[in-house]
Amino acid sequence: MRAEFAHEQAQTYLRQRNRFAVLAGVLGLTTLISLGAAVTRDEQVVLVPITAERITVSSGGIDAPYLELVTRDTALMLLNRAPESLDYWMANILMLADPAAHGRLKAELVRIVEEQRGSDISQAFVIAEMHVDPKALTSTVTGTLKTFVGTQVIASQRRSFRFRWSKRGLSLALAGFEQLPTDKEEPGQ
Repeated sequence: MRAEFAHEQAQTYLRQRNRFAVLAGVLGLTTLISLGAAVTRDEQVVLVPITAERITVSSGGIDAPYLELVTRDTALMLLNRAPESLDYWMANILMLADPAAHGRLKAELVRIVEEQRGSDISQAFVIAEMHVDPKALTSTVTGTLKTFVGTQVIASQRRSFRFRWSKRGLSLALAGFEQLPTDKEEPGQ
């Protein structure tokens, strides 16, 4: 009688073990499928609605409207400066900098700060047009750059600036910027 009871008990444990093994197999397979889907699927972040358009950043690439908004804000921050706000100006531009370009950008900005500190010279930029290339991660901004001494406008010129961007994961960082030559200037002047 004990042998029959022990055999019946062993069969119950065996059936229970088999059910747990099947459940563990199903859970393992589900986990593998979920991990595969997570790795191969583009990540997306829905950004705060600041325009009528829906703007997202995904691991697949940068949307042109997003690159345009980032370029607009960066161009206005970079090209509008006054001696009173130079430290704030430089710190905020460096927060946008790509770590690989941080040193080079900081050297350029420090040179500008040293030239402008203690002077009465300010500048303001009014954007007239912008072209973005999300594939190459570049954007070009054209507009009027006004230079002031005190409140007096001493220069007002049409200028174009190119911004280079880098993408790491879902973040966009400033890799560099340059003033483009005007029609009247030869390249390299």
